[in-house]
Amino acid sequence: MSIVSRPRAERASPTREPARSRRVNWASWVSTALVVLAWYLAAVTGLLDPRTLPGPDRVLVAGWESILDGTLPEAVAVSSGRVLAGAAIGVLLGVVLGAFAGLSRVGENVVDKPMQMLRTIPFTALVPLFILWFGIGELPKVLLVAFGTAIPVYVNTYGGIRNVDVKLVEAARVAGVTGTRIATKVLIPAALPTLLLGLRFALGLGWIAVIVSETIGADSGIGYLMAQARQFVRTDVMLVCLCLYALLGLLTDFVVRGLERRLLAWRGTYLG
Repeated sequence: MSIVSRPRAERASPTREPARSRRVNWASWVSTALVVLAWYLAAVTGLLDPRTLPGPDRVLVAGWESILDGTLPEAVAVSSGRVLAGAAIGVLLGVVLGAFAGLSRVGENVVDKPMQMLRTIPFTALVPLFILWFGIGELPKVLLVAFGTAIPVYVNTYGGIRNVDVKLVEAARVAGVTGTRIATKVLIPAALPTLLLGLRFALGLGWIAVIVSETIGADSGIGYLMAQARQFVRTDVMLVCLCLYALLGLLTDFVVRGLERRLLAWRGTYLG
């Protein structure tokens, strides 16, 4: 017998989503299109100085040239590899430490205070130390991404577990669920929405971390490409790099949203 039973007519199939949630919401792109259009009109009418802010057409041309000569695909591959490696380490650490602190009073006493102190340190301030400790190779860049992603995942995992309604735990105990099964069957699934929210935030910070690390001590990646463009006053290439970071961040957010739709199909939410 399930802990919470509902009439069969009210039960939602986990594989059935509302048609609205499956459709691409093109209306959400209207505001972005209007901003780009206003940017283009300001550029072609001379309101913007092309040396400081070229129009989107010039940015597209610069991006296409960077694709043709191979510099942009190589930079994307290098930066994406750093983000994936660092995020894998950071997310794993954040989930493990958050679960340890959230499920155990001993874990809270051991882990929470150090993590809360680390949370107040801007990871950008660690770049000089990481370069001093680990050199200018790949390791400091990956570790900076790991640091930037671990903290929000930890905070959301810990907070999600501790904010689970105690009535769910009591109902599970009444139904005969005890020990570690309460954690795996009740606490962690109930904390999953908060954990995934932390994952979305963490991956966004991961891209920020790799930007910072590549613009200071790197010889490859999108940040390095942007730093080189700054030296040669190639504003169009700098804007290509910024737009690329935005698109890659949007892509990772889209992936996590897809994961949310699959793992949280049981949850009904307000669609507006």
